[in-house]
Amino acid sequence: MDKEMTYGKAVAELEAIVAKMQADNCDIDSLAGYTSRALELLKYCKEKLHTTDEEVKRCLEALN
Repeated sequence: MDKEMTYGKAVAELEAIVAKMQADNCDIDSLAGYTSRALELLKYCKEKLHTTDEEVKRCLEALN
């Protein structure tokens, strides 16, 4: 994953991949590549959400 990646960019790319996969003219030869890239993006999003959740919890604990 590149250093310029953000959660928003990852979600936008995932949406674009899903649209390509759902298209009537989806190239079957590209399907494995789309799936692989989608998996990378999903892992990035999951990690980002987990990290953000932990940071928010620490901030809330600091308030108490």
